[in-house]
Amino acid sequence: MAKRLLDLLLVIDVEATCWNGPIPDGQRSEIIEIGIATLDVATGERIDRHGLLVRPTHSTVSAFCTELTTLTQADVDTGHTFADACALLRTEFGAHQRVWASWGEYDRQAFERQCAAEGVPYPFGTRHLNAKTLYSLARGLDRELGMAGALTHAGLPLDGTHHRGVDDAWNIAALLGGVLRASRRNGPSRP
Repeated sequence: MAKRLLDLLLVIDVEATCWNGPIPDGQRSEIIEIGIATLDVATGERIDRHGLLVRPTHSTVSAFCTELTTLTQADVDTGHTFADACALLRTEFGAHQRVWASWGEYDRQAFERQCAAEGVPYPFGTRHLNAKTLYSLARGLDRELGMAGALTHAGLPLDGTHHRGVDDAWNIAALLGGVLRASRRNGPSRP
C-alpha cells in the first residue's frame, strides 16, 4: 500500500468530448483534457498548474465541444493516450498517494468509467474530496453552487477560460485554499 501524503492536495478538472444532443452512434464521451492544480495544505496557497491533453480513441471533438472548451480535434490529436495520462498522474503527481479533489462527482466518475472501459489502472487513491459539497458546507450555504457561482460568492475572479480543465482546476484550488485558510483561522473543531 502506498504511503498517504497529506502535504499537498491535487485538484483535478477534466474536459470530455460532448455534443449538443445525443451521442453520435459508435462514439462515447472521453476525457480530452486533465487539468491539475497543486494546493499547499498548510498555507492554502496554489503552487502550480498543469494541463494534459488526451487523445480520444472512441469519439471526436464536436463543434459544440470546441465552442464550450476551445479545444479542437487538432489540439487533442497531439495529446497523450488515456493510459499514458493516467500513468503520468501516478508517476509525476503521486496521484495514488495524495488526496485529490474535483468540483462535484463528474470527474471521479469519468475516470472510473473510462478506466474500466479501457482496462487502464485507476490513477488515484481512495481519498477523493467533493469540493462542491465541501465549499457549500464550509460556507453554510443551503445549496451547492457551480464553480463560477462559487467564485462570485467568494469574491474571486474567474482566472482563465471556463471549461478549460487547466484553468478550472486552478480556480477550484483558489476556492479550496480559501476554505483551508478559513478553517485554520477558526481553529480546530471540538466534539
